[in-house]
Amino acid sequence: MRTFPAEFSDLLTARGRRILAGRDPHVRRVHENAAWRFLGLSNVIEPRKAAGCLALLERGLRDVLHPMELPIPPETILAMRENYAEQLPKTVRVKTAMLGSRRARAWRVAEELGLVAMLHSESFRAFAEATGGRPLRRKWGIQALCYGAGDYSGPHTDHHPEDREARDGYLDVHITLATRAVEHQWLVYAKGGHFTEVQPVHTLGGMTVYKLPFWHYTTPLVARRGREGEARRWVLLGTFLYAPAPLLRSR
Repeated sequence: MRTFPAEFSDLLTARGRRILAGRDPHVRRVHENAAWRFLGLSNVIEPRKAAGCLALLERGLRDVLHPMELPIPPETILAMRENYAEQLPKTVRVKTAMLGSRRARAWRVAEELGLVAMLHSESFRAFAEATGGRPLRRKWGIQALCYGAGDYSGPHTDHHPEDREARDGYLDVHITLATRAVEHQWLVYAKGGHFTEVQPVHTLGGMTVYKLPFWHYTTPLVARRGREGEARRWVLLGTFLYAPAPLLRSR
């Protein structure tokens, strides 16, 4: 594979195409529960094509990643005045390629690889709409993340109450491409007010759908022994706003 395909649908397995067409029974059952927040999907991307995508990222995008690191602030302990009054802001350690600016070097490299076109393809939006269960706007944000050994994302909600268009919720769709040097990484999310739900995300070609906001975190990536330098989990993601509800005409 020399470049990413122009359409996301070109990566899909038979099951992936059924999901795209709205004919997957598992996705239908999930949508029957209005309270659903997370959907993990396997067997949706052809393994050979997933491996080709991973090779493109490893070869082309690693040199343009930037570290994103938000450690635990010391004042979360030092400024406490009452027992059990801890407040933890979002913490994270990961590398990222923000693909929202054409002037950025990461965007230019991703565009040459065909990644920008694929993540902006109509079939990627259609897949997000099929898995999210609601109509989506026709413009969306894209990003690439890369977790290395020990990288993680701490508990957070991805809630944006100050953003008028996102404060009532939105959809994230992730494509995961992990190297064979990764031992494991897990997504933990809340259900019924407790962090009880655990899903593996260390896959090659797996996909996850997040109906945000909700409480969740990603555990530190654990590498296979002696392979820390090779252990990476790439995440290609789209962030979609819901389409506005149609206005009802009065009679």
